[in-house]
Amino acid sequence: MIIAETDRLILRQLEAKDVQALFLLNSIPEILTYIPGEPMTSVDQAEQIFSDVIVANYQEFGYGRWAVEHKADKKVIGYCGPKYINQFKQVELGYRYLPQYWGQGYGSEAGKAALESFPDFGVHEAIALILLGNKGSENLVKKLGMEQQNRDSFMGHKVNVFHKHL
Repeated sequence: MIIAETDRLILRQLEAKDVQALFLLNSIPEILTYIPGEPMTSVDQAEQIFSDVIVANYQEFGYGRWAVEHKADKKVIGYCGPKYINQFKQVELGYRYLPQYWGQGYGSEAGKAALESFPDFGVHEAIALILLGNKGSENLVKKLGMEQQNRDSFMGHKVNVFHKHL
């Protein structure tokens, strides 16, 4: 199901065919510098996350992380989208991209399209949880109009919490 479309990208629900892309997004150490947890070591782990987290979120909430597909090469270059965070009782805008697509405006393009789609799912405010030191992510959410709300901890790490009313 297509959620949103920009000039260069399609945001859509993740599908079983995207498991290899999920594996890449969760196994490349460079991507995971500011992500809690260990890199994945097998595609089986990505399959489990797909079924136990992504599909479960779609079923429970009607939304979850969305594939970011690059129109020019038809590749999934990352994900961007909402996830309900129990600890905060709020919906987080989360995203992750393959390094070869960094610094080209894809993050802000996908983030803007994602946030504009949140109200279609009954979500009228969003947070972003950014590990301390992740200036790239902080700059991205600021471009999207999010403002720093406070500092907290999440999954054992200190995070800056950004917020936006939609």
